[in-house]
Amino acid sequence: MFTGIVEEIGKVRSLEEQGDAVRITIDASVALGGTRLGDSISVNGVCLTVASQDEAGFAADVMQESLNRSNLGTLREGSPVNLERALAVGERLGGHIVQGHVDSTVELLSRQHSEHWDVLRFTLPESVARYVVEKGSITLNGTSLTVSALGADWFEVSLIPTTLTETTHGNLAVGDRVNVEVDVLAKYVERLVAPTSGAGTREG
Repeated sequence: MFTGIVEEIGKVRSLEEQGDAVRITIDASVALGGTRLGDSISVNGVCLTVASQDEAGFAADVMQESLNRSNLGTLREGSPVNLERALAVGERLGGHIVQGHVDSTVELLSRQHSEHWDVLRFTLPESVARYVVEKGSITLNGTSLTVSALGADWFEVSLIPTTLTETTHGNLAVGDRVNVEVDVLAKYVERLVAPTSGAGTREG
């Protein structure tokens, strides 16, 4: 589990195709602290398992499902990526509960710059629209953000300078696609309140 508070921006060192998977090696420093083989690291919001590591970075295997559902398949050598180590018990939950299970990708439609923040507008896929609410939490490329405005097929987030400089969002261009994970609590609530199918009554 993660919190959506990006710890550093890593850089893709290499990509090695392995049939229906890709081994990605990422240069990092902060994310290596205390990291061991088998640990989880969020890469642009995708939970990956550390398969090997050296003094300058780590490698992880990305399955076809993750390549299809996220933007990891578009990465190239030198691409910047948001990194976060898994949450340790007892640490502060600075963002919100993030699983690292990407639901879809969304496209940046526009970005409006102001003196103190940038407003980014993204497409809102129908498949996740019901889980997105104004002032609610949403994860974009592994970053916990708040929905500042919402339309029928779009949503906006307002990014402060810290977020723009400490994550990859500062360099996003119109047309770029980012990974989105909606709040898992919304999914659980939907499941709990949905009518139970196939439930019968017991007579006796």
